[in-house]
Amino acid sequence: MPAWRTRMDKFDDLVLRCVRQLERRWPKELAGVEFAVEEVPPSDPAPWEHRTIALGRYFPGDSAAGLTHRIVVYRRPALARAEDAEELEMVVRMVLVEQIAGMLGRSPEDVDPDFPID
Repeated sequence: MPAWRTRMDKFDDLVLRCVRQLERRWPKELAGVEFAVEEVPPSDPAPWEHRTIALGRYFPGDSAAGLTHRIVVYRRPALARAEDAEELEMVVRMVLVEQIAGMLGRSPEDVDPDFPID
């Protein structure tokens, strides 16, 4: 029987594929970082997220509390921004690069030289 993959499974696979590509470039910096997918952002946006819908978010770790750094990609907002699979991959990669850049205190272009500059 062939394996059946839901749209959610395919999205998770896409995020994982993008994370693996970025981990090859930043193995030490991303070691121990938790990556996750959630359907939608919480209803309490961060102060800098006014009038926008977050596509992803970085949650700093807290070693005292035993929490690792966490980067979340929000599936439904990302899907809403993409017209096809190729564009969805670009959106997911941009979200991850932006969140990793924020975590590392670097520019997105440093994290991924192929990052599109508008």
